[in-house]
Amino acid sequence: MLQLTDVAKSYPTPQGPLFVLDGIDLHLAPGESLALMGESGSGKSTLLHLAAGLDVPDRGEIHFHERALSALDEPARADLRRRHLGLVFQQFHLVPSLAVIDNLTLQARLADREDPDWTDHLLERLGLTGLEQRYPEQLSGGQQQRLAIGRALAPRPDLLLADEPTGNLDEAAADRVLALLHELIHESRCALLMVTHSARVAAPLDRCLRLHYGRLEPGEP
Repeated sequence: MLQLTDVAKSYPTPQGPLFVLDGIDLHLAPGESLALMGESGSGKSTLLHLAAGLDVPDRGEIHFHERALSALDEPARADLRRRHLGLVFQQFHLVPSLAVIDNLTLQARLADREDPDWTDHLLERLGLTGLEQRYPEQLSGGQQQRLAIGRALAPRPDLLLADEPTGNLDEAAADRVLALLHELIHESRCALLMVTHSARVAAPLDRCLRLHYGRLEPGEP
């Protein structure tokens, strides 16, 4: 489903280019879950942004469903994200002026994939039934993160990209959100690429890789 081949990414500095990623090879099969670990600043989020087509590499190629992202212009990459990718970040990025139900269905509507039965199922599984007309500021942090996960899964994406999705939650709330995330991933049959610094968070996933000095290494949670 997702294939990165010899991917490199650098940023300019007064001393010359600083390579955050250099020679990255990665593959992810349909339905597989992969944890991407590494120290702060190791390039984990950069790799996730490249996989989502939010940024472009200096070198190498990224294929999604055998389509080269380099061959797509920005509108085409945005369409791919709407239809095939779900994105969950540490910051919830909910729309404050939209009620829970409208935040939940936002991505599905943009992708023309709204399914009322799946929406009702998500509301129940997320523990948000009865809160449909509340606004994000009226929810707890755990409820907001569950809503962000539901929004990403509402269009039934092929791949969910998650960047430290429970980093703003306490351990108990994080454990509840992660357990629910894995259950919903299984129910929707989508693949998962999750960036985390936590071995405990990475442990339930199928595989784990570590970023070290811009390169990927096999890792254990």
